[in-house]
Amino acid sequence: MKKNNVVLIGMPGAGKSTVGVVLAKRLGCSFVDSDLVIQEKYDRLLHELIDEYGVEGFWKIENDVNASIERHKSVIATGGSVIYGAGAMEHLRQIGVVVYLKLPYEEVAERLGDLNERGVTLREGQTLRDLYEERIPLYEKYAHRVIDCHRKPIREIVAEIAETL
Repeated sequence: MKKNNVVLIGMPGAGKSTVGVVLAKRLGCSFVDSDLVIQEKYDRLLHELIDEYGVEGFWKIENDVNASIERHKSVIATGGSVIYGAGAMEHLRQIGVVVYLKLPYEEVAERLGDLNERGVTLREGQTLRDLYEERIPLYEKYAHRVIDCHRKPIREIVAEIAETL
């Protein structure tokens, strides 16, 4: 299958959805937010699903939904925890170019508000710093491209992604 999708991965607050919408317009593609696909399928907000199924249960839901996304000429923004689902990540790598929007920890912490309301999957006793350090190697493992987004405006990030495709 030809890789004609762009899949955005990265920490919550990295700008995947915002960059995704602008990138889709620039490339003349559709835009899909996998978090919204999950919410529509289960008719619940992400934090409600995490409360109901627990962190690991939510990851299974997220893995199953992302592994079933079949799109053509789309920009797909994923949830920050998508990288815990090997099945989903292998599928997304097959159908698209996976782009990791990289931000330093301080900028992620600065951008995030209420972690529970955002549907951030923190395990019992885990800090945002722990989560960041746990996820970085996974984002790097699955990414075809890494875009450093530190203090860059959206249009610059979008231009950089478009140039690397």
